[in-house]
Amino acid sequence: MGEALKNRTATERQQDNGLGIHRFFSEDQFARLEELMYPKRAEKGSYLFWEGDAAGKLYYLRSGKVKLRKSTDEGKDFTLSIMQTGDLIWEPENGLTTVHSFSAEVLEDAELGVVQWKDLEILLYRYGDFAVRFMNWMAIGQRVSESKFRDLLLFGKPGALASTLIRMANTYGVAVPEGIKITLKLTNTEMADLIGTSRESVNRMLNDLKIEGIIDIRQGRIVILRLNALREICHCPTCPGCPKEICRL
Repeated sequence: MGEALKNRTATERQQDNGLGIHRFFSEDQFARLEELMYPKRAEKGSYLFWEGDAAGKLYYLRSGKVKLRKSTDEGKDFTLSIMQTGDLIWEPENGLTTVHSFSAEVLEDAELGVVQWKDLEILLYRYGDFAVRFMNWMAIGQRVSESKFRDLLLFGKPGALASTLIRMANTYGVAVPEGIKITLKLTNTEMADLIGTSRESVNRMLNDLKIEGIIDIRQGRIVILRLNALREICHCPTCPGCPKEICRL
């Protein structure tokens, strides 16, 4: 790896979301993964891959944002996650699944490091310490998915929206005097795709939260005024039962 790439990568790690995959590795271990990466640029509106495309690559997001989408046979789209700097986008080749089960849409111009799955397998075989850390990261990803299903299924659409707002705050929130400002700007339709409902339902629920003084909307961005009120709506478990690494978008 060239010196310029090493320096750029170090800077990126300082700027990423704090929940990126590099946190699960030592500097030396993560450097092994970086050695496998080749650079790729992706423009806003393009796709890294479509649902049904052949799997076999991992995408480390150096900058930008990528939305993971799942489509139904009826043509309905669901947003599974919105990935940001420091995240790794992948689906494993497990001998059973050879195609992607979701699509990856680029929301902002992105720079990525691409790893071939077969190269990662060699790394996992060769370095046991790296394999253990990688398994720890996979376990966190599994818990994130399970916690999303919990919130979407158990407490109705208001609970799902409250949970999504909390996850947005943990992933894209910044502290302001009034509470937490969510820097990620989503339309009501995009938020509806996150919780599997209609734009009209999201609009109504957001208005109710605003009337109750739980949130405010300023210049198109949501400000959470009463975080504990959102936690009550979705019966949000407290740490360490659900740490910030789990409660993310």
